[in-house]
Amino acid sequence: MSAAVTAPAADAPTRTAIVDLSRDTTPVGEPILVATHITRRFGGLVAVHDMDFTIPKGSIVSLIGPNGAGKTTFFNVLAGVIPTTGGTIDFAGRRMIAPQHRTWLESFVWFLPSALVAAVGALLFVAGIATSPVAISLLALVGIGALIAMLLLAIMRPVWYQKALLRLGILRSARPNDMVDAGIGRTFQNIRLFGNMTAIENVLIGMHARLKANPADAFLSTPRKRREEVEATKRAQDLIRLVGLKGKENEVARNLPYGDQRLLEVARALASNPVLLLLDEPAAGMNPRETNDMMALISRLRREFGMTVLLIEHDMKVVMGISDRVTVLDHGEKIAEGTPDEIRRDPRVIEAYLGTPAA
Repeated sequence: MSAAVTAPAADAPTRTAIVDLSRDTTPVGEPILVATHITRRFGGLVAVHDMDFTIPKGSIVSLIGPNGAGKTTFFNVLAGVIPTTGGTIDFAGRRMIAPQHRTWLESFVWFLPSALVAAVGALLFVAGIATSPVAISLLALVGIGALIAMLLLAIMRPVWYQKALLRLGILRSARPNDMVDAGIGRTFQNIRLFGNMTAIENVLIGMHARLKANPADAFLSTPRKRREEVEATKRAQDLIRLVGLKGKENEVARNLPYGDQRLLEVARALASNPVLLLLDEPAAGMNPRETNDMMALISRLRREFGMTVLLIEHDMKVVMGISDRVTVLDHGEKIAEGTPDEIRRDPRVIEAYLGTPAA
């Protein structure tokens, strides 16, 4: 896909052109993500222990705690980056994360259509209906085609395929790409931009999960592919302007100032059109002006687009300034949860951050 900016976008892009949350039918205020009894162990180390956590739709929720409290581990479990040792996560009414269950049966499912074709072919052969070399070859091709189709389904894992596995009692936790497809976008604690690509190319990469053109469209340069390319470039420009990087579309990402790189990561996350946005320390390393800009952007995403946001952040000005609810972790356990004012006064939180006074 070409990323060259050929024409400036309009100064006032429509909201739905940038972020469209219409596919999610969860009522505002109802839980859009529910984590139940989440536990994650690394050998003998329990990084997250028996944690319950909910995120209401349309809210800004912060996850805080001292270094080593398990925040990023929990974040990575939510994003499907690492599997959970115990517990489940439901997103928009759909079971996404859970301990693996009967996954060994899935390989038998892949061969089932081919086995059925072989059984039918054997019956036809015994009945004398399909005894010619041509008929046998056709049945063999159908069986091979069925196996290839099942293997492709196992790779792409569409929703209906995963639901069919669930009905058979087979559960495999969602992978990061599954979480993106479901509507979860994220940024990273350490910036992970494609440094040698331009800003707009980084944003376009974030759109790949929502683009409809297939390899044949790209090879033949069909009208659908050309139309989608124009629309994607226009939307990428809108997202770059939304985060405050107008005029920097063609700047190489590694040449952008640190604060701009943080904003570009947000734009790339928004490019996947998420329902829930996970921000991992979005204000880390920023100066006060950049921090204020990031706070304003997060508030605007919720106010204008109805975006639901979960953020990990050490900057208490950010946390207390924009959060509806704050959850506090310490040594992998949830020790407090409530409004910013409640958290600010909670003695357990004060002890976790400042320690107990010396005897």
